[in-house]
Amino acid sequence: MFNKKKTKRAVDTLITQHTTITGDMAFSGVLYIDGKVIGNVSAVEGGSILTIGARGSVEGEINVPHVIVFGEVEGDIHANEEVELMEKASIKGDVYYSLLQMAMGAAVNGKLVHKAPAGTQRLEHKPQAKSQIDSE
Repeated sequence: MFNKKKTKRAVDTLITQHTTITGDMAFSGVLYIDGKVIGNVSAVEGGSILTIGARGSVEGEINVPHVIVFGEVEGDIHANEEVELMEKASIKGDVYYSLLQMAMGAAVNGKLVHKAPAGTQRLEHKPQAKSQIDSE
């Protein structure tokens, strides 16, 4: 269960350090941001990965299955698979995740909200009624 091997995937799209993009972005595959994105970032297919590099930042909402943050995010992160917050990651917003890895030194100024992975059922506990015992 916890011994799953991660395979490295090649970067499909790279936003370099001296690049600023204003507007919402939709992508598939692997996106690496080392520049600045002002707008929402979302994946159009499952299995997509977003990495925000140490010099990268996103000002907007993120909706991507797997998010890795080395830099800064100002906005909510929604990941139905995994969120990895590295040592100097800075998040100003809520983080919705299925699996979370957070290194010492990462900062989240918002809520951490666990979401059950897609396709899993949640078990509910229903307390049993207590029986009354007559004491005579």
